[in-house]
Amino acid sequence: MAVSIRRLSGDQIKPYLDDLARLRIEVFRHFPYLYDGDMDYERKYLDTYARSPESLFVLALDGESVIGAATGIPMDHETDEFKGPFIEQGYEPDKIFYFGESVLLPNYRGQGIGVAFFDHREGHAREQGRFTHSCFCAVERPQDHPLRPADYQPLDSFWHNRGYRKVPELTTTYSWKDVDQAAETAKPMTFWLRRIA
Repeated sequence: MAVSIRRLSGDQIKPYLDDLARLRIEVFRHFPYLYDGDMDYERKYLDTYARSPESLFVLALDGESVIGAATGIPMDHETDEFKGPFIEQGYEPDKIFYFGESVLLPNYRGQGIGVAFFDHREGHAREQGRFTHSCFCAVERPQDHPLRPADYQPLDSFWHNRGYRKVPELTTTYSWKDVDQAAETAKPMTFWLRRIA
């Protein structure tokens, strides 16, 4: 069955929240995130997006099964941990559209769905008429991390080809429990930025 792409905003996502939560837990369990997630946290996290009328959910569906998703939200609707580095560096959060995540089951990769996720989010941000930049952040893991697969390929070249640049001065930390740890630890996150207007 062919994969279809569906765009939703705000509370239109509510019927899909549990599907998206399960997908995030499954995909982010792998390197580099190694996220040992739970549904309660996921529902709370995704509710921030569902409450924002300018948010975007791009769902990839195989039939009615959610096999991939990408999200976006105005930076000024995000947490202080995410807004803080931008304010410190002189950016205006109300002019930045933040891409939350892009998750896709392994069997569906390499078919252009990831490119479609970026196209839809950037298009949505431009349609709002108030954003000059889009951005996302990525976890920083050491090269010698014990759970780093030998064949791991970072997405840096894909992001560069989309026009994003890594901005070392835009960093934050975010805490979660890794699959091999007993408690949450803070992870360094670096933002990637692109001018869209």
